[in-house]
Amino acid sequence: MGDMLVKLYDLPELAPRLRALREAGVVVRAAMAYEKLPVVAWVRAQFGDAWAGECDAAFARHPVCCIIAIDAGRLAGFACHDCTCPNFFGPMGVQATARGRGIGSVLLQSCLHAMAARGYAYAIIGGTANGDIYRKVAGAVDIEGSTPGIYRDRLMRDPASG
Repeated sequence: MGDMLVKLYDLPELAPRLRALREAGVVVRAAMAYEKLPVVAWVRAQFGDAWAGECDAAFARHPVCCIIAIDAGRLAGFACHDCTCPNFFGPMGVQATARGRGIGSVLLQSCLHAMAARGYAYAIIGGTANGDIYRKVAGAVDIEGSTPGIYRDRLMRDPASG
């Protein structure tokens, strides 16, 4: 689970991908502060406490550093940046029933464009288990010697503690 690096100054155009998803009924946009509780709860239910904690941190940023995908009025996916560390992309997840429609790649690209707009030249994708989507969609490259990376010495939640 090493880290990856993405050039933010050479990203593909985003507008056509956003438009195509919108035409298919999926809206991808920045989350609003008033959406924090339902978004974080959804992330916790779908992907667990660790990602919910990072998503919560994204709502503490100004502007909010969480992008959401809405399908028929319901959350279908999310992506965050600047959570665990500045200039870090992630986490990102798409509901199992919504996968295969290009939602994840548009969430990824939306976050990367938002990071570029903040002035970053590069983005770090931390602790990738499978970097294929990042290579394909964003041209990410592996950062040599980055394992175990920032996510070392992780606190593991004790299920008995409630």
